[in-house]
Amino acid sequence: MDQLTKEALLAAYRNGQRCFSRVNLTGAELFEVDLRQIELQGSCLDDCYIPYGNLSMAKLAGASLIKAHLGNINLYGADLAGAVLSEVDLGRADLRGANLTRASLVGANLSGADLQGATLHGANLSGANLSGARLEGADLTKATLSRCNLFRATGVDLDQSCCDRTTILPSGYNYGR
Repeated sequence: MDQLTKEALLAAYRNGQRCFSRVNLTGAELFEVDLRQIELQGSCLDDCYIPYGNLSMAKLAGASLIKAHLGNINLYGADLAGAVLSEVDLGRADLRGANLTRASLVGANLSGADLQGATLHGANLSGANLSGARLEGADLTKATLSRCNLFRATGVDLDQSCCDRTTILPSGYNYGR
């Protein structure tokens, strides 16, 4: 995996390059960056700082974003299938229509995030904070929601998801009470 600097990434993107698959951007500071439709499949973005960025329609399948700071980011329609987003901060992020199939969001902060129409089929949301999140039309089929906080989340459909007594429902009560 090739190491890529912030400057090299932004220069290549400005020159029309969109494919940056399997690159290492660990710890990159990309505050308010506009990287719409970028392709970063299989890349490492661990500990990245990208709040208020625009990565709408980005291809991030299989990418690693462990402990990345992505608050208020635009990931509308992004492909994050199989991505590792453990302990990531996605507070107030726009994830409408995003594909998070089989993604690992263990311990992630998704408070206030907009996940309307997102696909979270088979995603692991153990210990995730989804308080106040918008989940209208989101597919939570086979998603693991143990220790997950859904307090005041809207549009939650848990019919096909995997909850247990540690799951906090939108009402504030634990699942199964």
